[in-house]
Amino acid sequence: MNRYLKFIALAGVFAWAIAGVARAQTGEVEIRKGVEYAVHDGVCLTGDAYLPRAAGKHPVIVAIHGGGWQAGGPIGYQFWGPYLAQRGYAVFAVSYRLSKAGQKNFPEALHDVRAAIQFVKGNAADMRLDPERVGVIGDSAGGHLAALVALAGDHPNFTGAYKSDPHAGLSARVKVAIPVYGVFDLYQQWQHDLTSRPRDSIVEKHLGVSAIDDKRPYFDASPLSYVSSKNNHTSFLVVWGTQDDIVDVETQSKTFMLALKQASYFVRPVIVDGAPHFWVWDPVSEPESHNGFLAPRLLRFLQQRL
Repeated sequence: MNRYLKFIALAGVFAWAIAGVARAQTGEVEIRKGVEYAVHDGVCLTGDAYLPRAAGKHPVIVAIHGGGWQAGGPIGYQFWGPYLAQRGYAVFAVSYRLSKAGQKNFPEALHDVRAAIQFVKGNAADMRLDPERVGVIGDSAGGHLAALVALAGDHPNFTGAYKSDPHAGLSARVKVAIPVYGVFDLYQQWQHDLTSRPRDSIVEKHLGVSAIDDKRPYFDASPLSYVSSKNNHTSFLVVWGTQDDIVDVETQSKTFMLALKQASYFVRPVIVDGAPHFWVWDPVSEPESHNGFLAPRLLRFLQQRL
């Protein structure tokens, strides 16, 4: 197991150990664990819902965990879920099908995320949600999926795969997307991996093919490929750290930001000084932490755009 995935595994153990404390501080939040939102190819897909207890139609954010498309789970948003729900924003932190070595894995995870968005729209009344105010947030691989579903969720390449889903007829369109240290150009990440992690190309594992043999899947799976002035309804908050040791900021977040601006999207950056790659799973309540820096800026963006 590489260093990044070991870090995620240890963080998950630590998170479970203190989860009781986090839940004890959320009296005004209803938490629904393990909510089934779809069954794809025999795999039961679930998520954890953090819902404001107050009556009304609340905006909702589908949260997509990172982990190199290989690891992680909804627990990654156990701190952001209550934090945002206490402030009037529901969160549905979801699982999705993880990559398996030696096989084609894309676009299965994207289909799962699409179904999660359709689920919260279709169950809006039961969950006290506003189906017209839906956003996505994701970190790392989850940032890739958040950006991709925001830009291409209704693209013909990705619609109609699971027509038996209860809410398959609903649009996967979202109002806002918040990718955090995400991957937006998979070919450029593959190139970066050749030098930074030559024995562990996470992109190649996810797509199931080397870019040496076939570059087309890298284009099809890249959010950057779907940036268009004809489809610029979604607002973006793009977040990255200045000391990212996994994803190259120049060829990913900065290039993606520029493309969004050129296509007249509403887009704002949050640049976290000194932040490495993996920190969104940390507690939000520590003001000097990276999440503490992000939190007020994220709330201001949500207030303005969602």
